[in-house]
Amino acid sequence: MATPHDTTLPSSSEKRPLDDHTFPGQTPASPAPDKTSLAFTVLSVLLIVGGSLSRLASLGSHNHGSDGGNGSLLRTRDGNATAVPGLITDDTYFYGDSPPVYPSPDMTGVGTWAVAYNKAVALVSQMTLEEKVNLTAGVSSGTGCSGTIPGVPRLNFTGMCLSDAGNGLRSTDFVSAWPSGIHVGASWNRTLARQRAVGMAGEFKKKGVNVMLGPVVGPAGRTVRGGRYWEGLSVDPYLAGALVYETVTGTQQTGVITSTKHYIANEQETNRLQSVQSGDVQSVSSNIDDRTIHELYLWPFQDAVLAGSGNIMCSYNRVNNSYGCANSKTLNGLLKTELGFQGFVVTDWGAQHAGVASALAGLDVTMPNSVLWGDNLVNAVKNGSVPESRVTDMATRIVAAWYQMGQDTGIPAPGIGMPADLTRPHPIVDGRDPASKQTLLDGAVEGHVLLKNSNHALPLQTPKFLSLFGYSARAADQNNYEGSVSAWEFGAEAANITDILAGFLGNPNPHPLGIAPNGTLFSGGGSGANSLTTASAPFDALTQRAWRDGTQLFWDFTEQNPSVNAVSEACLVFGNVWATESIDRPALSDDYTDQLIANVASKCSNTIVVLHNAGVRIVDAWIDHPNVTALLFAHLPGQASGEALVSLLYGDANPSGKLPYTVAKQAADYGAVLDPDLPEGVFGLFPQANFTEGVFVDYRHFDAHNITPRYEFGFGLSYTTFGFANLAIQKATPVSGAETNLFAEYPTGAVRQGGQADLWDRLVTVTADVQNTGSVAGAEVAQLYVTLPGAGAGATADGAAIPVRQLRGFDKTLLAAGETAQVTFALTRRDLSYWDVVAQKWRLPAGTYTVRVGSSSRNLPLTGTFTIEGGLS
Repeated sequence: MATPHDTTLPSSSEKRPLDDHTFPGQTPASPAPDKTSLAFTVLSVLLIVGGSLSRLASLGSHNHGSDGGNGSLLRTRDGNATAVPGLITDDTYFYGDSPPVYPSPDMTGVGTWAVAYNKAVALVSQMTLEEKVNLTAGVSSGTGCSGTIPGVPRLNFTGMCLSDAGNGLRSTDFVSAWPSGIHVGASWNRTLARQRAVGMAGEFKKKGVNVMLGPVVGPAGRTVRGGRYWEGLSVDPYLAGALVYETVTGTQQTGVITSTKHYIANEQETNRLQSVQSGDVQSVSSNIDDRTIHELYLWPFQDAVLAGSGNIMCSYNRVNNSYGCANSKTLNGLLKTELGFQGFVVTDWGAQHAGVASALAGLDVTMPNSVLWGDNLVNAVKNGSVPESRVTDMATRIVAAWYQMGQDTGIPAPGIGMPADLTRPHPIVDGRDPASKQTLLDGAVEGHVLLKNSNHALPLQTPKFLSLFGYSARAADQNNYEGSVSAWEFGAEAANITDILAGFLGNPNPHPLGIAPNGTLFSGGGSGANSLTTASAPFDALTQRAWRDGTQLFWDFTEQNPSVNAVSEACLVFGNVWATESIDRPALSDDYTDQLIANVASKCSNTIVVLHNAGVRIVDAWIDHPNVTALLFAHLPGQASGEALVSLLYGDANPSGKLPYTVAKQAADYGAVLDPDLPEGVFGLFPQANFTEGVFVDYRHFDAHNITPRYEFGFGLSYTTFGFANLAIQKATPVSGAETNLFAEYPTGAVRQGGQADLWDRLVTVTADVQNTGSVAGAEVAQLYVTLPGAGAGATADGAAIPVRQLRGFDKTLLAAGETAQVTFALTRRDLSYWDVVAQKWRLPAGTYTVRVGSSSRNLPLTGTFTIEGGLS
């Protein structure tokens, strides 16, 4: 495939933020184009988002971040220059921050990939160099696919359509709006996560989409104000990992490849892209230590690889000052070597910053097109800069994923149901399956979390008079496609599209709206948003229920200080928390909604608050008001929002969601991870996010600093009550002759997809009884937390601080009133280990382990211990 410019690939001497910046076997190339102009050229013709802004208007030119070569002037957003003594203007300053790992390992076809691998090897062996290179960069297809890998017609390889996103197929018609990642996390339901994945993937498949650009486990949720917090599953790596495993499994068993993203440590939107407005400010660098990256940020990606994810999307940010899509440590070292990843790596849209360097670092596909590869990559192979074996491996990984999901026979033509322009006549390809309606509703129901319920305010008992207030009760006035760069494209019809587009253009509004004032939320904004075919808003469903029950409804969705009828039996107040790709949230609460709630509560003795929140929401401004009797975090339920909410409000369904994050009493309680990191001082051109908190995020942070939260991680109320009893712990019995291995200090197994095989050995089994002690049926999430030997405040093991408790098991069980059931937790070697930075392996420490079981991270009535001595049972 020819590229738009006849440029050569960057030479080994090019000043780019890569790894060790010298590449084995690379010969000098012709002088590379200036990196700023090249980066701008790429951004001008690409889609900037992980899948869908390719048709944005031209971005315009921009200046370098230094002036006159003196290295001391920083260009600000208003165009002025300010002197910064010692300003770093050359990324050679950071060389060596990210350790080099070369060469890029070839795919091996290990485990379940063997058949697909052999087929791929046979097919790729028939391709010319040019045909192999063609597979490595996206092309225009004339469809609405976010990206397209071209086919090789003479070999019957059809190519692939890649499209957004992990919460349902976006930017097309006749698809479902599924609950978002945060909603799935709040459900704590593995089975439902898999059912959702199967339903979503069926729609992708019918529409001719080969690769679903999701699920999301990065961002993990480190930055509490992060704009994409809602796309991920949970800030806890175990919970996120368990649910992403089910999502990958369900999606790929349907025949659609998952693109698990954004790899890795992509934790803020601020400065995620090289700035095109305020000078040559590079993407933010997530500076993270070896142990933290393994125990927090890599953990859920490891579960996705274990499940067989066919694709991983690398991220915009730098990791230890090396761009994520050219970082040989994270791609070659962690992903392809340590985790044994068998699929292919694709860039986020426009995230390629180097040619030869990214090829050698382990990148396999660049999207949505490339001026760096194409003919240039062919030339690089011919001049010896890139071994042809590396290009062969790229092609093999792509084709193997296609075979692995049965796409050689089992999927429609790529993009067949993805029209490029929905305003023009096009064949209707209805992706929906009527059988998925129950899963859509169940998923919407179970992601709601009941946080307060005083005086049995809920469930409602067929009230005769209800009053409804707040801007988030009804659907937005518009659900209408108006072109490729419009509110509908980004799920922003209830919000402010200007804020989103300004963020995409690298010039974010410094004071964006923190709410969507024009209607309720079904999802957050950006490339992970839903496309609505139909939807049930809270007001829709409440109106239907009132009609059925003969209830008098009064409502006022416009006033912040509305009149309240004294006859009202209950007053429902609806607010929201808006978050979107491209910008981070302005705060964890907003004055308008807080005042709205306070105003209604001052006039209504039974005020029930419903917040559709795309992230953490601080509630202490009004939560203790005696007239605020109930609070529901409704998160982002998708199209069944209203129907699900009303079933919970009236008791047709029982709340069973639990918080997948901690709600603090005040924003400052989150510490240094509350806000995104900004360019400052000598790093004005190279923003640095230093993950100095290590593994102590969310509840681990609150535990370590003895901070009492408003609502702890894992908390959620029900209309019934539960009890826990009969904790039992059983260690595995070593197989005869293998006593030194089962409980050995370090794993010894061969690397398979997901890492060393014995990381998944079950070493300990814990059981407990859960009883429904109330009067109605309900589901409880039994949660298991482990305390490793040496854990606790100030304690260390081999110099590594260990959290006092870590989630290592959960089981959601539906129980009739009075019913008791036994729950079982299997603890693997990885669950009981920490990452040893010296041995570069998971270490199973000797000593006494404590196991606690209960209903949240701070309500754990059952406690037991077991011991591992000297690395043996």
